[in-house]
This record gives sequence, structure tokens and C-alpha cells, in this order.
Amino acid sequence: MTNCSVLRGEILEQPDVLRRLLREGREVVDLGRRLAGAPPRIVRLAAHGTSDNAATYGVYAFARLAGWTAIRDSISVPVYDGVRPDARGDLAIGLSQSGETPDVVAWLEAMRAGGALTVAITNDPASALAATAEVVLPLRAGEERSVAATKTYTAELAVLARLAAHAGGDGSTLDDGIAATADLAATALESLDDAVTPLARELAWAGRMVLAGRGPEYATAREIGLKLTELCQVGAVAMTATDLAHGPVAALDEQFPVWLCVAGDSALPAVREAVGRVRETGAPLIASGPAAAELDGVRALPVAQPPQLLLSPLLSVLPGQLFAAALATAKGIDPEAPRHLRKVTMAR
Repeated sequence: MTNCSVLRGEILEQPDVLRRLLREGREVVDLGRRLAGAPPRIVRLAAHGTSDNAATYGVYAFARLAGWTAIRDSISVPVYDGVRPDARGDLAIGLSQSGETPDVVAWLEAMRAGGALTVAITNDPASALAATAEVVLPLRAGEERSVAATKTYTAELAVLARLAAHAGGDGSTLDDGIAATADLAATALESLDDAVTPLARELAWAGRMVLAGRGPEYATAREIGLKLTELCQVGAVAMTATDLAHGPVAALDEQFPVWLCVAGDSALPAVREAVGRVRETGAPLIASGPAAAELDGVRALPVAQPPQLLLSPLLSVLPGQLFAAALATAKGIDPEAPRHLRKVTMAR
């Protein structure tokens, strides 16, 4: 691929970012070992936007790799309502690529005051969020110039998975899996353009879309939906595959595409059920992920199966990122200048 835009160039950097995290991210290993000796009562995650989608993944990563309960915590309750929870024994993780989102910083301050061990996952170790935290886990993604986050998203997934795995006692296996997944991502990025570019031209008329997944791939559905909204002015709604198979099918028709994010895991039957219900509506069906080709009647954008199923979101998001960039171009929209957006999310 030549003459890449800033956005597309950053999408292509993701395999190298993952490799850098493995080479240089010793602080993740150290914190994981510390937590293994003193497991938290609960893991609290707080973020906005892309980082919040990564937090969705974190709920599954901590449950599956460490056996811990993790939640996407409310920012409003401690920051705007003034309710300060007793967080003694908790692990509080604030996620922000820039590290400058004011209410995420305020949330982490409240968690620290409440007695939690506070951690910042950010691409800027000199940021306000990092200064608030007791432990900083840098993303090491390099400068992210594109307004739409891509490489920092997969970096956040990798940091969360590594932390959970090292806390759960199997960090070396997970690290080997990420190394292999980085290679699979590099291979996928070499060929996905040939699939997503014609699809984007075919769907240039689309003004709305539903994204669905189950388990860790629900995070992928949320992230691809956000990219379509930010870059393509598409009204994109993400939901679980089970939710989609019920009431929301009533809204679908031939002008309402559905994108499914699917891995070959225990959630596959739920996704298949959703596909059957959606097919009856006539809605165009697209699927990305390691098990995309296993679904009938969909436009499949498959990626390879990673060594651990939990790592599939590192790969399944790639077709969606490239598709969003291609769809913006097909619609005549500049993906480098999304309207009404700026890089740092300010207080809401």
C-alpha cells in the first residue's frame, strides 16, 4: 500500500506497536505479579470513546485470565454526583490515549481518595492521568496524529490482556500469543484492502448500521461502530448478538446493513442465531473475525485464528478500521478531518 493517509498509516503500525509493548512493557509484568500476590476485591475501569470500548474488552480479559470481576465503572457518580465509594481493596484503571480527559482524571483521583490502587493506561506518561495514578502502563504507540484512534485501541487491548494474564499466572503464554497475533495482523493488513475497498463502494449509500458481537467481540462491535460514526457520518449502533436477535430486528430492512464480529468461541451459536433472524429481514450482512467465513449468507471479511481466542479482537477490528477509512473516501468525506471532532475528549 502506497501513499497512505495518516489514518491508514497508523492502522498499519499496529503489529509493530504490539511487538514494542512486548519488548518494553516490563511495568505490566511487574504490576501483574504484584496483583497476583494481593488480588483486588474488584477491578474498576473508566474511560470514554475508544478507550471505553477497550474497557469492555477488559471485563472479559480479567474474568477469563485472572478469574476476577471487572466492571466498567460510573464516572458520573463520583465526579458529578459527589458520591465517593469505599474503594479499599479495589483496582481502579483509568484509560485515555491522551491522558487529558478531565473527568477520567477526576474519577481516578476519587478512586485514589477512596483507597483503590490506581493505574493509568495512556499513551502519554507525562499526562494528567499519569500524574494522578500510582502506576502508569504506557501504550508505547508513538504519536497518534489521526483524530480517530486505531493503534492505541489495540495497544489498550494488549495491555489489559497482558496485565490480566500476568496476574493470573500465565503471562508468558499470553505474551507468546500476542507476538504470534502481531504477525497475523501484519499478514492480514497486507490483503484486507482488496476486500474492504469494493465493499465500501457498494455501501457508500449507507447512513445507518448495526454492529453486533458477543463476549470479547462485543468490544469489537462497539469500536467498529464508533469508527463508522466518527469517520463516515453513519448512525452506527452496537449491541450484543443476542439483543440483536430479539426486538431490534424489527428496525432492519434492505437499507440497514448489519456487521457481525465473530470468533470461533462459545458465543458462535448466539451469533448464528442472530444471522438467521437478520437474514429474514433482507438486511445486508457483513462479518469480520476468525469465524466470519463460518456464517452463511454474509459478506465475510475473515482473519486468522489467533493462538488464544481472547486475542481475536486484536484481529477482528482490522477489517472494520480499514472499511471505515474506505467508506469515508467512498462517501467523499475526508477521514483526516471528521466534522465536530478534536483529538482530546473534554469534560462532558
